[in-house]
Amino acid sequence: MLARILAAVIGLLVAAALAVLAWPEFFGLTQAPVVAQVVALRGTAAAIAIILAILLTLISFVWRGARGFLAAVAVFLIAFAAVNVTVLVSRGWFGNGMPEPGPAAVTVLAWNTLGETPSAEVVADLVEETGAQAVSLPETGYDRGAEVVALLAERGIVMQQFTFAYDQIAKANSTTLLISDQLGEYRADTRTVTTHNRPSLVATPVDGIGPAIAAVHTTAPGFSDQNEWREDLEWVAALCAEPNLIVAGDFNSTIDHWAPLADPATPGARIGTCADAAEQAGSGGIGTWPAVLPALLGAPIDHVLVGPAWTVDGFRVVGSEDGSGSDHRPVVAVLSEVAP
Repeated sequence: MLARILAAVIGLLVAAALAVLAWPEFFGLTQAPVVAQVVALRGTAAAIAIILAILLTLISFVWRGARGFLAAVAVFLIAFAAVNVTVLVSRGWFGNGMPEPGPAAVTVLAWNTLGETPSAEVVADLVEETGAQAVSLPETGYDRGAEVVALLAERGIVMQQFTFAYDQIAKANSTTLLISDQLGEYRADTRTVTTHNRPSLVATPVDGIGPAIAAVHTTAPGFSDQNEWREDLEWVAALCAEPNLIVAGDFNSTIDHWAPLADPATPGARIGTCADAAEQAGSGGIGTWPAVLPALLGAPIDHVLVGPAWTVDGFRVVGSEDGSGSDHRPVVAVLSEVAP
């Protein structure tokens, strides 16, 4: 009798834990330690759950005394995997393709270069290939950014460069934003601290015409950096109060983590009033980190966000650069202004 009671209690605890990990928003725990890390990797969590369910089923054939308990836990694991897969599919696990940009469209590229691991030539090639007019490069310093700008200039592509560095010791402590002259002249404040451990910067058009463009690199949600991570996400949410805004970079967070920060009055908003371009284009479940994992198992933490003044024509996660050395995959979005 005692064994059955103990098994029932353990089973209920397992079910409760899996419920929290599968749908933390319901419990208000999307930014809680451990939960935040697990929910970021929904694809991997689902795969692990399925493997464990199979193992428990096989063990139950041998351990008959625990067959009921093992079967129940296996069912919980399968349900957990099903919820995660359903969420990812609903956000877009396969993408809807990338259309040819229209004459008034803006193409945005974001790529965390892992301390400038890919060469300047590789970055310039990707900018040219995608036709990006705004390029967010977390972990890229001024000198490397200048190399990319010079290479693009040789190809007839003129870019303005803005680099914000918190120090000159680690390349990861820099963020570079490139903006095409096609979008007009921009300016940026590279003196005021923005996000905590890594810099983010916001560029605005000098003539006041056109979108504000931000390159973002938020703190990672390590167990010692939880408060900084949450404050960085709040900073992004506040930034997203501006409707004519494009934000791109490494957010170290997924849609799940933004649940407490979305404006309920704005349709499609995920953080502040911003929508997630990947989700809007049917690619919101495709992983961008780490690049060593298949995209369907990775965490979609690299984003392009848009304010209500913009609509998303297309989005893709670039898998062709997995061998470039960065642990992030680049993301590209094609955006258009909402007709007045």
